[in-house]
Amino acid sequence: MMTFRISEAAALLGVSSDTIRRWMDAGRLGAERDEHGHRQVNGAAPAAFARWQIEESGDGSRSSARNRFRGIVTEVIRDAVTAQVEIAAGPFRVVSLMSRQAVDELGLEAEVVAVAVIRSTDVVVEIPGHERVASYL
Repeated sequence: MMTFRISEAAALLGVSSDTIRRWMDAGRLGAERDEHGHRQVNGAAPAAFARWQIEESGDGSRSSARNRFRGIVTEVIRDAVTAQVEIAAGPFRVVSLMSRQAVDELGLEAEVVAVAVIRSTDVVVEIPGHERVASYL
């Protein structure tokens, strides 16, 4: 079974190593000790915890889209008809092209909290450190 060091689990969950340790101490995230006595996270624990966080952080809205990234608008570039909106969602940068009218109606400006809802029929999946890219669905 795969295990993760605390720093690896922190990177996967988008939090600090100290947060992982606090969650372990509070019993929110399971841990085990390796042969040297260092705490490590069972491979299934980050996935289960991430699923739980998603369910707990739901805002009550209903949508068929499952790819939702809550973040802060970092930049809005407008022209006469279209606009480009950039959102920083944790370590991720999401860029959306939309009509200027939509941007104006939503009041999108830098420093506004927004949710990027992504619906796509093409998703490329990569494994870090590997040259080969999985095929499209």
